[in-house]
Amino acid sequence: MKIADSDFAPFVLSTPAGNAIPLVCDSPHSGVIYPRDFGSCLPEAILRSGEDTYVEELWRAIPAVGGSLVAANFPRTYIDPNREITDIDATMLAEPWPTELRPSEKTRLGTGLIWRLARKQAMYDRKLSLAEIENRIRRFHQPYHAALSRQIEEAYGKFGGVWHLNLHSMPANSYELLEIDTDKQLADFVLGDHDGRTCDPALVETIETFLTGRGYAVARNDPFKGVALIARIGRPAENRHSLQIEVNRKLYMDENSYEKSSGFDALQQSLSLLSAHLAKFVRAQLA
Repeated sequence: MKIADSDFAPFVLSTPAGNAIPLVCDSPHSGVIYPRDFGSCLPEAILRSGEDTYVEELWRAIPAVGGSLVAANFPRTYIDPNREITDIDATMLAEPWPTELRPSEKTRLGTGLIWRLARKQAMYDRKLSLAEIENRIRRFHQPYHAALSRQIEEAYGKFGGVWHLNLHSMPANSYELLEIDTDKQLADFVLGDHDGRTCDPALVETIETFLTGRGYAVARNDPFKGVALIARIGRPAENRHSLQIEVNRKLYMDENSYEKSSGFDALQQSLSLLSAHLAKFVRAQLA
């Protein structure tokens, strides 16, 4: 976690190192630079629970295989780029929002566009003004979406198709956080395609087969189906494919200290090999 001394770029864009393919990836929740105007009342250890820490590093091979990678620099607890700008909890506001709000289940859980809760503790001891939320949208949410959209449209325009991966990590106690009563063990990876609506099933199949072949437990849409980004991008009938990939944090980090664990290097190697495998898959779809 770093507190920003000044303004900073909302994202990092890593472009293809060699011959480009229409593989566009994004990590909307791996940001660890905290704006000075955050104003949360929570301590660092709890604030950081919202980070997908190191996800962009785990997938660092994406540009080397011809894909692009957009990674947020700001934390999702400040504003979440994987939420629509109408996904706001009106009870957090110091004044009425000027247009219609459409809070989702994520807002009910306290993790909408602007987080109300982290580890079930209140993020703020105050109400938020419209001006500060509008500032977060203008300076962070909108530029992130614009950058990702630009990569998507450029790839689609050049190749006539695009394959998008929305990259995340998930807490080992995700079922509990989502208030799901189950005895099931959380998988190592969860592949979310909104129950088959956002991408060609072949994309899910090739990733699942690769990961299970390396000994990982893989689930589909349980408990994460994907949120705003894949819902917006994924239109397989138009050859626009979008898939969310969640990796269990227990595989690579200590969730209390936020330090990498001994499993980090092995997981990174697996995801580098998966990246190369995906590049071959995408090229085959273009043939």
